[in-house]
Amino acid sequence: MTRAVVTASRVLDAVAANSLAEVEERVTPAQFRMLVVLSTRGATKLVRLAELLRVSPPTAMRMVDRLIASGLADRQVNPGNRRETLLRLTDEGRRTVEHVTARRRRELTTIVARLAPARRTALVGALTAFNEAAGEPPAPGPEADAPHPLGWADLPPAYGTPPPPTDGPAPTAPGDDEAPARPTGH
Repeated sequence: MTRAVVTASRVLDAVAANSLAEVEERVTPAQFRMLVVLSTRGATKLVRLAELLRVSPPTAMRMVDRLIASGLADRQVNPGNRRETLLRLTDEGRRTVEHVTARRRRELTTIVARLAPARRTALVGALTAFNEAAGEPPAPGPEADAPHPLGWADLPPAYGTPPPPTDGPAPTAPGDDEAPARPTGH
């Protein structure tokens, strides 16, 4: 089971990298994470942005500075508290997130279309259970107005404590001699 999940994560990593290929000169994967969070959350204070990305405020500031220099984000005074600065996407930043997200959806659709219908149904069930165990909310469909945070904005620290199983103990597969490792956050 662990081997299958790790292999699938490599496929998903490759799809993510491919979806960024056209913008990789302007946006690193870490910067894209920031763009997605800004796209999902709207104007955000630097400290909150750093928390959501699990980076230090100085690291978040360096990322923001690069995105501002690239024309993908900007700063604005918080209208509710003029002492605060909010970070937000520019129109170009929003278009970048939409373009990369659409490309990622197309690549995943192509891969899933290669599966037989029964396998697709099984995949949906397995991935839904996996996402629930990780505490990840479902992504909206492609018709949604805003891109989804793609799993970065709302993950609990170190994936938190998983919810209790609802269907009894997890089944084991033949040859599954190792328990999946849980991230420790350290």
